[in-house]
Amino acid sequence: MSKPSKKNILIVDDDEDICLLLSDALTVKGYNTFVAENGKQAWSFLDDKTIDLVLMDLYLNNEDGLQLARQIRDKHAVAIMMLTGKGDETDRILGLELAADDYMMKPFNVRELTARVHALIRRSSQHVPQFPNLVADDHECLSFGKWVIDLTARRLFDADGHEENLTTGEFSLLAVLVKHPDRVLSREQIIDMSRGLDVEVFDRTVDVLILRLRRKIEINPKTPEFIKTQRGIGYIFHGPVHSN
Repeated sequence: MSKPSKKNILIVDDDEDICLLLSDALTVKGYNTFVAENGKQAWSFLDDKTIDLVLMDLYLNNEDGLQLARQIRDKHAVAIMMLTGKGDETDRILGLELAADDYMMKPFNVRELTARVHALIRRSSQHVPQFPNLVADDHECLSFGKWVIDLTARRLFDADGHEENLTTGEFSLLAVLVKHPDRVLSREQIIDMSRGLDVEVFDRTVDVLILRLRRKIEINPKTPEFIKTQRGIGYIFHGPVHSN
């Protein structure tokens, strides 16, 4: 029997010592690693190889790491873990909610980082069984339209069993909306009900996440069937929503 192919991890960081540390630690764990110090080098790997996870610094020299992560997210179905040496809560929230699947602060524990990388790759590469056996019987699930949302495993499937990849923020927001169908929710209420969305500062974050969700679950994002805007108030999720 042939051995499963190694997973490929792209490290994007302008700190040579960090790159060497990460590359060595992940290679020991059985991963193939590639190193880029800027966006141009990162794209050369992304366009040439099958990358399973991007491990990148939020702060790159003369470059917006968050913007780069957004661009990668829009073009490639790849897991993204962000690193940063600054403790700015604003950056942590924006990075995690808008672009990344996971987030770690520098300095980090190498053992914890490799464990989280492994978990993230495993989660993003899991085979999805065919409908209707999408989820375990004891999972809390809701369905709307052609979609099934597994609230326990935090995953979203269509009726054919295909999984739609959502960031942490996208899933948290969708879960709030689906659990409160046909009810107008203000941005403040959505933030209060969502895990991971900060208060007061991040009203705009909700709008960005709504746009991203519409692109993923609506047939026509410009005329949404599910997530509708209530001008001057917030948003409403149009049901029906069924409990599975």
